[in-house]
Amino acid sequence: MRRWNIRNIAILIACSLIIYMICARGRHSYEIDGIIKNTKPEDVWNYVADFSKMKLLNPTILDFKILSESGHIHDWRYTVEYTEHLSHWPYWFNVGIGQYIVIKSMPDKQPQTYSIKSQHRTCFLKGLYCLRSESDFDFIAEAANTHCRESVRYECPLFFGGACKQEVIYQRKAIMYNLTNIFNSMKRKH
Repeated sequence: MRRWNIRNIAILIACSLIIYMICARGRHSYEIDGIIKNTKPEDVWNYVADFSKMKLLNPTILDFKILSESGHIHDWRYTVEYTEHLSHWPYWFNVGIGQYIVIKSMPDKQPQTYSIKSQHRTCFLKGLYCLRSESDFDFIAEAANTHCRESVRYECPLFFGGACKQEVIYQRKAIMYNLTNIFNSMKRKH
């Protein structure tokens, strides 16, 4: 009888530890920046602010729908629901809700500032398990170029820390790479 109790307690502790490792979350951050030559920050900012372009920038996004939008050119806000797959596990899908704030400084403020702030709730297993993330994406004039800088903060289960980091890095690098290529090809056409 005593062995049975010790074995059950050991199994219970092991199961509790596994559940904790999956459910416990850590907060992480990642920053990326890039230069898009011979562009105006407002043009790059306008492109990124249009979520329909995000399917071209981020290869993991499959579909989206705008749930709400309001504001004006200096403070535009919208909420979007999107479906995406993981870059390294393409058959694993999630649904995200993103709340975007697209901000352009007033014309009398110099230098002009352009930014996109967003908060995301990304859910797996039909909404049973959700993680939060946020991003600050700034577009800054540097001579005739645009300096793009994004700072991302995200939650990740402790057990999947490496996989989460790999996913964030893949998506952010893909967005910056595709954004640069799109603007370079636009310049070649003109």
